[in-house]
Amino acid sequence: MNNNIAKGKSGEELVRDYLISKGYIILESNYRNKIGEIDIIARDKDILVFIEVKTRTNTNYGYAFEAVDLRKQRKIITTSMVYIKYKDYKNTQLRYDIVEVYLQKEIKINHLENAFCL
Repeated sequence: MNNNIAKGKSGEELVRDYLISKGYIILESNYRNKIGEIDIIARDKDILVFIEVKTRTNTNYGYAFEAVDLRKQRKIITTSMVYIKYKDYKNTQLRYDIVEVYLQKEIKINHLENAFCL
């Protein structure tokens, strides 16, 4: 398996465990439709949360969240709209988060709630 793919899967697993420890309910992991993919879809109390996970070993090329540019945000939002329609979520508050994972000597997780919006 490609090292970056393994790193990404490891980061997503760490984030799922982190979210569960914070009381989130994981609804989907690696949700895909014809438009795109969302790493994690969860519920935080009454809020439906779409989460993009970015895993890095260092910040040599910038912070992980910087990889979620406007184009990527639009793709996540459009993908989430298909999910909402397919699952028939009506009158549900939405949130888009980014969770950075830094795999260094000490693993660091940085959760950016409301990282972007519609």
